Amino acid sequence: MAQTVPFEYSLKEVFVDKAPPLPSRGRKLLVQYAPWLALLSGLVSAWAAWSMWHWANLANNYINYANDVNAAFGNTTLGTSRLSFGVWLAMMVLVVQAVLLLLAFAGLRQHKKSGWNLVYYSILVSVVYGVLVAFTSYGGFSNLLWAVVGAVIGFYLIFQVRSSYIQQITADSTRPSAPPSS
Repeated sequence: MAQTVPFEYSLKEVFVDKAPPLPSRGRKLLVQYAPWLALLSGLVSAWAAWSMWHWANLANNYINYANDVNAAFGNTTLGTSRLSFGVWLAMMVLVVQAVLLLLAFAGLRQHKKSGWNLVYYSILVSVVYGVLVAFTSYGGFSNLLWAVVGAVIGFYLIFQVRSSYIQQITADSTRPSAPPSS
């Protein structure tokens, strides 16, 4: 059986043992549609990262044009690049989440714990990003608050169906192993 990470075990205590359970029909629907939700979320995250990069580059083109025109008349800079550290960090987080969620699709379809783990890691990435930007000029307390709210909802949902993926590991580990080939 796979070893449980201590933080995952702590979250399990909160979101499974102490939280009110989802109805069994809700859990079945969530397990059934989780692969498709992960796929959709991964595609939306990838699209959001591309859109952010596209719009930041478009803004840069306008800023550069305005700076060039202004330099011809007053020799001062009106604006700076929109591809700042905060934008690059947000794009990087979106790409990482997109990759994790897209990779989770196959595992979730096969009810493997590895697929569940990738969704879990995606939520953790979101929380870490929320904490990082909370203490920078790129974000603030509201970013942290929304990251925590999203993580609580996400953790509640994935931990409510976690047993569906743990059982797969247990069932796999009870199969007889193939005899060694000579």
